[in-house]
Amino acid sequence: MARIAGVNIPTGKRVPIALTYIHGIGPDTARRICDATSVDQSRRVNELSDEEVLAIREYIDANVNVEGDLRREVQMNVKRLMDLGCYRGLRHRRNLPVRGQRTHTNARTRKGPAKAIAGKKK
Repeated sequence: MARIAGVNIPTGKRVPIALTYIHGIGPDTARRICDATSVDQSRRVNELSDEEVLAIREYIDANVNVEGDLRREVQMNVKRLMDLGCYRGLRHRRNLPVRGQRTHTNARTRKGPAKAIAGKKK
């Protein structure tokens, strides 16, 4: 079991796919990591040598913002918007969609389950 950036990545999957299990690494970044560390993208994680895993781990530590640091940075950005009191910050504070989606209907993911309103039936 290879452990990179505090995450156990699956051993049976190809290297670029397995790297996407780390928060902050998507398919494109995973391919870029494989190219930079000269790891063949068709190989599986369990076929990697310890040196290759170490090279991947060091490259990620040096060049990619992942896991806890990334989550902390995103939370600080949201907190900054809320403290400023800008429109996006107000939408975050009220748990409403931030990017201009409609809220009259839909938006259930952000607003939570529908709540019944007393006396609304017609």
